[in-house]
Amino acid sequence: MPPHTTGNLSGVSQQEFVLVGFEGGPETQALLFVVFLALYVVTILGNLTMIVVITLDAHLHSPMYFFLKNLSFLDLCYSSVITPNALANFFSSTKIITLMGCASQFFLFFSLGSTEAFLLAVMAYDRFMAICSPLHYPITMRPLTCTCLVLSSYCGGCLNSIVQTSFTFRLPFCSSHRINHFFCDVPPLLQLACTDTTLNELVMFGLCGCIAVGTTFVILVSYSFITMTVLKMRSAAGRRKVFSTCGSHLTAVSLFYGTAFVIYAQPGGVDSLEQGKVMSISYTLVIPMLNPLIYSLRNKDVKEALRRLGQRHAAT
Repeated sequence: MPPHTTGNLSGVSQQEFVLVGFEGGPETQALLFVVFLALYVVTILGNLTMIVVITLDAHLHSPMYFFLKNLSFLDLCYSSVITPNALANFFSSTKIITLMGCASQFFLFFSLGSTEAFLLAVMAYDRFMAICSPLHYPITMRPLTCTCLVLSSYCGGCLNSIVQTSFTFRLPFCSSHRINHFFCDVPPLLQLACTDTTLNELVMFGLCGCIAVGTTFVILVSYSFITMTVLKMRSAAGRRKVFSTCGSHLTAVSLFYGTAFVIYAQPGGVDSLEQGKVMSISYTLVIPMLNPLIYSLRNKDVKEALRRLGQRHAAT
């Protein structure tokens, strides 16, 4: 793949990259700064609120909310790996990031993103056990099992990230060091390599495709059984409650997997960098912001927990 060469690289060492970010003058950069900052603040507040409410309210100390708290923690970290540096670069004249900083951002981004994919599959399995096998649920999803499932998600995410990071940063970036993106991601980094990147693309599509297919299979199978079980329920109220809870999860899954699949798990994703920038905003800022809103607005238990926490705070 030919190197991507744009702009003057004078003053940029071989141990540094330039994050080009978005095109536009000072007014455009200021507008983007405001948008990114607003999305990030809502993301921080929403996910911190979910973590605090689930931690403090004893009614939410169940496997489902244990997984949801971990999802909020992941979204909080996931967004924080990218956004603060992007905000600083909107008003930076150099937009330089060191090689180590780029590799660290890359590793954390992939690790947290992959972990979230595994965790969404775990959450689907949890709902399957709770709805389709309620009598065995307390035994199957005991605290030790839930902890092991979460730790396994983190381990799977770290393993994928280690492979992706090692394959990407062993490439020689010998011509341009200008990353046509607002953070260090696989597609724009591959554009900078002055060697054949076919193996890297195969590794990326292979690993991300396997994770996407494997976790999607777990989610689809789980919800197929859930749907059949719900349709057999005689209580309309019970069906509404199940569909409300599962609907929140399916909405979060659709948003996350939709954008990730387009960029990482299909050929051609690395060729549309401008489109990739816009889509990256979805899974680095918009989805982490929406997840707590999706789970709180559609979940009666969370809304009641928020009300109890507010009443407790007002009484003190």
